[in-house]
Amino acid sequence: MSAATARSLVEHFEAGLDAPICLTWELTYACNLACAHCLSSSGRRDPRELSTRECKAVIEELQRMQVFYVNIGGGEPTVRRDFWELLDHAQAHDVGVKFSTNGSRIDAQAAARLAACDYVDVQISIDGATAEVNDAVRGQGSFQTAVDAMSNLAEAGFGEFKVSTVLTRENAGQLDALKAIADRFGAQLRLTRLRPSGRGAQVWDQLRLTAEQQREVHAWLLAQGEQVLTGDSFFHLSAYGQALPGLNMCGAGRVVCLIDPVGDVYACPFAIHEQFLAGNVREPGGFAGVWRDSALLRELREPQSAGACGSCGFFDACRGGCMAAKFFTGLPLQGPDPECVLGHGERALAAHGKGPRPMPSVDMSKRRPSRRAPRRLPVIESPPSPVIESPPSRLCDQSPVGPDRREPAHASTGLRAP
Repeated sequence: MSAATARSLVEHFEAGLDAPICLTWELTYACNLACAHCLSSSGRRDPRELSTRECKAVIEELQRMQVFYVNIGGGEPTVRRDFWELLDHAQAHDVGVKFSTNGSRIDAQAAARLAACDYVDVQISIDGATAEVNDAVRGQGSFQTAVDAMSNLAEAGFGEFKVSTVLTRENAGQLDALKAIADRFGAQLRLTRLRPSGRGAQVWDQLRLTAEQQREVHAWLLAQGEQVLTGDSFFHLSAYGQALPGLNMCGAGRVVCLIDPVGDVYACPFAIHEQFLAGNVREPGGFAGVWRDSALLRELREPQSAGACGSCGFFDACRGGCMAAKFFTGLPLQGPDPECVLGHGERALAAHGKGPRPMPSVDMSKRRPSRRAPRRLPVIESPPSPVIESPPSRLCDQSPVGPDRREPAHASTGLRAP
């Protein structure tokens, strides 16, 4: 994507679309791991989570809104007994699914079933190129579990799944090795920024990148181009002078949002806090009503003040950085990102000192976080999918802003009046 095209799309998207290009949907807070940096503080199931019927209704609503795809997460989404049923329902209703998993349920049978799906993509999470680094934050044995899942997907002929890594101080020196793992299995590496959200707030000071590592990561990502995905989570690094591939913008409430397990809709997938709560899908009007009419989302779609960053010559590049990172470190939203590459964030943090930091509104962490090996949860039996000898190219692999055989109406016409 050229720089001019990216700028044009940012201008188009900042006022908000009739429907999100994609949304994150945490199906459950239940998880058989207890990752130290879990942004949703997952572990235990919330008994109020959406029923199968309610989840299917949301999927049907997303189809009517022509949402391009949904990022399914958790918790560990495959823990839900109706996971495969919901996956089938999404495919039947032309809603693409990208789901993130620790791999504990991706055995050979599950991998073969996924390989037979057209409109499904899979992200296997690892947070280190070695068991020593990965297991320190994800739990003993979790690295091998993830590698086994990758192997099963590759052997089943799934194609280019994703290897998803949260970048930390401990694994930043393993970028080449992490990409080599993805290449080994015919996958694509996807790097995500560590944010002080959920349990991540407790380890952010210890695990966030150093200033030197930030510069090295920026240079490495530029060298990789579009071979490595970032989900636009490193747009604050654009202040080094060269933007990374992608839109490089905060899409909260404009093109993305989050639905949590109980149906609450948050403007930002990384800010599960009442300040960013826009509504609930169980309310009259459903998800579409929240997206269209929420006062919070309407406010986010208004032109935003540059605040303290207004005098910075790089504001147009980094746009002040990540809203969630600022909020959960106690910094004002109209101020510098705490990891501002020019050092403004460090000075703001120093001025804030030991001041209070907001806590997430939801915490389903297990009372005693486990670092044992992930439990090999049994795969829930469901009707087998037809075997496809040569799976077609997945629609999920296509860009939501590029040419596509299923053109979403909002991608070409959908500016909603702010």
